[in-house]
Amino acid sequence: MKLLFIIGTGGFLGTIARYLSTQYIQNHIPLSFPLGTFIVNVAGCFLIGIIHGLSIENNFIPDTWRLFLTVGFCGGFTTFSSFANENIMLLRNEQFLYFSLYVGLSITFGLLATFLGNFLIRFLYA
Repeated sequence: MKLLFIIGTGGFLGTIARYLSTQYIQNHIPLSFPLGTFIVNVAGCFLIGIIHGLSIENNFIPDTWRLFLTVGFCGGFTTFSSFANENIMLLRNEQFLYFSLYVGLSITFGLLATFLGNFLIRFLYA
């Protein structure tokens, strides 16, 4: 239960950081392109790479802190960072088929599910 609280606290902080960062960027660089989300996603990927490197490769970060920062904070900041990190692990383990399937199916089905959800609501409320 303690571990769930630690991860949840990280997620809470990451979610707030994502919202504030995205809003700040969008308000200061007004574009039609979702620059705030793009920057947050890339920053989250960079951050989870650093954390992963420090915790797994060098044992510099204890497991509890690693979970707080990766699953919690980065997961709340952007789930894209977790997706990217999982793909790096697949590549490191030379699981190229699973890597290709995960990337291709995630993008395809993620876009399809988003489209279908949007379509369903438009259909129900049209």
